[in-house]
Amino acid sequence: MGLFSATAIVMGSMIGSGIFIVSADMSRVLGSPALLIAAWLVTAAMTIIGALSYGELAAMMPKAGGQYVYLREALGPLWGFLYGWTLFLVIQTGTIAAVGVAFGKFLGVFFPSVSASNWIWHIGHVPPSHVGPMVLGNMDLGLNTANLAAIVIITLLTILNTLGVKMGAAVQNLFTSAKVLALAAVVLVGVVVRDSAALAANFGEGWHNFWAGAGWETLHASQPGGSEYVGLLTILAIVQVGSLFSADAWNNVTFTAGEIRNPKRNLPLSLAIGTGVVLLLYILCNFVYLSVLPLAGDPHAATIAGRGIQFATEDRVATAVMERAFTGSGAKLMAAAILISTFGCANGMLLAGARVYYAMSRDGLFFKSVGKLSERSRTPVNSLWVQWAWTCLLCLSGSYGQLLDYVILAVLIFYILTIVGLFVLRRTRPEAVRPYRAFGYPVLPALYIVMASWISLVLLRYKPQYTWPGLIIVLLGVPVYLVWRRQGAALDADAAELRTTGM
Repeated sequence: MGLFSATAIVMGSMIGSGIFIVSADMSRVLGSPALLIAAWLVTAAMTIIGALSYGELAAMMPKAGGQYVYLREALGPLWGFLYGWTLFLVIQTGTIAAVGVAFGKFLGVFFPSVSASNWIWHIGHVPPSHVGPMVLGNMDLGLNTANLAAIVIITLLTILNTLGVKMGAAVQNLFTSAKVLALAAVVLVGVVVRDSAALAANFGEGWHNFWAGAGWETLHASQPGGSEYVGLLTILAIVQVGSLFSADAWNNVTFTAGEIRNPKRNLPLSLAIGTGVVLLLYILCNFVYLSVLPLAGDPHAATIAGRGIQFATEDRVATAVMERAFTGSGAKLMAAAILISTFGCANGMLLAGARVYYAMSRDGLFFKSVGKLSERSRTPVNSLWVQWAWTCLLCLSGSYGQLLDYVILAVLIFYILTIVGLFVLRRTRPEAVRPYRAFGYPVLPALYIVMASWISLVLLRYKPQYTWPGLIIVLLGVPVYLVWRRQGAALDADAAELRTTGM
């Protein structure tokens, strides 16, 4: 893969369904147009700093496995394994499952029989239960037409990726180009269709309405309807749950480093170009939302404008914007764009994730068969199918959505640890060849650690139902790692004994 394909993986993995949805929930918490844009700017700053920092590690160690390899080399094999463990159990496979079901959900706009409520085999409902600060359960198990559609596209994309990295990259290039154009179309619609009432509500009175509620002295409810109030920096940290995950998965290109031409040049460039373009489009999209719909709204209003951004139907803000622009056909136009977006996102994550489990297997920390390449296509076919099996299992349960929420803290922790690894490797391997050095080192990487640590602490305090389970998932990997290492050591000892005895 060249620079274009690598950049397509960065952009294609980032753009899923989040940008079309999460601004509704964020606006309900923030209650201010300026703070909505500020939250996305924080996400943009963190993501670009993270990508520029990862660029040094990617150029220094252009090997399949990416972040897993960086953590292993900088902090030791345990931390690499814990990242790979969490990635396989929830982060990568859960995201693919969620994106696949989102595909099925929007396919229902064209085919109403495709629906999460249209059950083929309903196993049962797991009621909610409270364990300390966590809420577990409250999910339906079984096969419906929406998750069947998800399983079908995940199977199709897995087959395509087993045919070779060039085939997977070709699919990624096509769909990434299409969904970037779709995002650009939303921006163009906002330029052409601007609504005078929305502009007055969000930007009127000499931009007074835009800045209303964004002062340092203003207190905000930590959640809609809540009784606990927090300051500006805390509320911006709380809403990063939505925006950071909409911009996440940019690091997936590092998983495929072993299959990129001239990775010492193309990996850092793809990270910088891909994250920069996507985040610019994300911020412009939010300005479009504010130019077409008022931020504040009434959940019971009969009109799209009356519901505003805060209460767009099922939080589909982009769909509401397109419906305002193209009455009657807007919903289908947006649904088509999201189908393209989710298809390309799932492909990028399937292609990249399998390379991590392959690298883990080569280190003796995953199933042995996963560490083999196909002789014909030179791709980790077994790794792709193991990933497929677990992802399809998650598709049969509503739990994948919960698990994604649960690992928010875990994802931030591994990003922090990886950038800490950048500092460690500068000290322990000063002689290593570094074709690219992190821009702004040490100030910008240190700033990322501070910002991500602050968000993590805030989420632990104000979103315990999302964060503590993430820590539990990570910590459960420790005994698994010890068992796997013990088994690997025993096998190595047996092999050594056989060689010694000549048997």
